[in-house]
Amino acid sequence: MNEYQDHTLAGENVKTDFLKDMTYSEYLNLDQILTAQSPLTDQHDEKLFIIIHQVSELWMKLIIHELNSAIEDIKHDDFRLAFKKLARVTNIQNQLINSWSVLATMTPSDYLNFRDDLGNASGFQSYQNRMMEYCLGYKTTHALSIYEKDPGIHSRLKAQLETPSIYDEAIRAVARQGFHIDREVLSRDVTENYVPNASVKEAFRQIYLNTEEYFELYEMLEKLVDVEDLYSQWRFRHMKTVERIIGFKKGTGGSSGVNYLKRVIDDYFFRELWELRTEL
Repeated sequence: MNEYQDHTLAGENVKTDFLKDMTYSEYLNLDQILTAQSPLTDQHDEKLFIIIHQVSELWMKLIIHELNSAIEDIKHDDFRLAFKKLARVTNIQNQLINSWSVLATMTPSDYLNFRDDLGNASGFQSYQNRMMEYCLGYKTTHALSIYEKDPGIHSRLKAQLETPSIYDEAIRAVARQGFHIDREVLSRDVTENYVPNASVKEAFRQIYLNTEEYFELYEMLEKLVDVEDLYSQWRFRHMKTVERIIGFKKGTGGSSGVNYLKRVIDDYFFRELWELRTEL
């Protein structure tokens, strides 16, 4: 084995002295990341449960970073920059979708061995999931009180709530290109959930009927459809994974569990873009 390793490193000028230099582990803070798993029980599958959710939260952090940057790009009509970031978002979403397959290797019996130890902790309380929804335009505030325990998190959520969503900025970009959008849409209170509007749908219709003339706007709208499509797939895989493991039991955080997850699958961020497909 040592001979093989020596052979593969032959001629390589690999640095081995790090007494005064930063290492890979230090750069990534691996000592913090790899010791951040604190199981409450000695059950084998609890570590799987913790790591899957921690990794998902890291991916969500990057999605929020990319979405907020894309929002700024669209705000300044830098569509190509936004497209690259939205393409990255969809690739991250595929990672999140695939993660449910790993969690689904945990059986009902495995989970029951430590589920009660979670108390009221639940994925429903994920503030980053809430921030992603705010980025995409789902601006409900019913769950904000969950985060009052941590003023820093509550403040970040409030700031995201008050920021125009990517859909708001996409509609404004369409208006800047000369399409008529009703004034109440352009000046709406962005802390409220978006309400579909006929002028928005008509503007989108013209873009889809004239794709060569308005290709950047068309591509922007299709990127949004990509994101919502994958978001729905993520919700569906979440719902089926939960059903597979706990059936129709009530969620640890108090939600109705699978019944709640089934309802949100049919929620839309960009309703006009989906309705338009039937009407074209």
